[in-house]
Amino acid sequence: MAFLDKKGRLFGKISILDVGLALLLVLIVAGSFIVPGKSGQSAVQAQLSTKAVEIDAIVIGFNASKPTDILKEGEKTSIIIRNQPYGEVQLKKIQPLSKTVTASQPDGTVKAFPDPRPESRFSNNLVLTLEGRGQVTKEGPVLGNIPVKVGVPIDLDGKLYNFRASIIDVRVKD
Repeated sequence: MAFLDKKGRLFGKISILDVGLALLLVLIVAGSFIVPGKSGQSAVQAQLSTKAVEIDAIVIGFNASKPTDILKEGEKTSIIIRNQPYGEVQLKKIQPLSKTVTASQPDGTVKAFPDPRPESRFSNNLVLTLEGRGQVTKEGPVLGNIPVKVGVPIDLDGKLYNFRASIIDVRVKD
């Protein structure tokens, strides 16, 4: 009896293709235990401590006649950072910015005056202070695997609003 016959069978009973497939399956199962996938990343992330992260964001042209009726301090709002949903953050502070227009003076100086246009009452500029929990890495604060930095666009989404803002300050609270 030959080791390999004319039909490619070992000892005349087992096909070489079957043996190769069995070895491949054993390697796949062994590899899944030796090389972890995303579960290994979450174990590393669980070791990082989370801290309170405050974000100041500026909103230019928020179209509402009374923004404080829609946005309320202390409420939770959903935040989307770089088109990636993060979750909810707390709206800690709402600071309205005055709308002004500049006018040149005869002596060459420029003065700012309140915007006299009637439509300007429906367009508001605001600075919002938001607070959420995030991880602090050597590159800076991270909310939901997304780094937050000055200049990053964010979207705020609530029951009565959805608008875009831009981060102007990031602080990590101890």
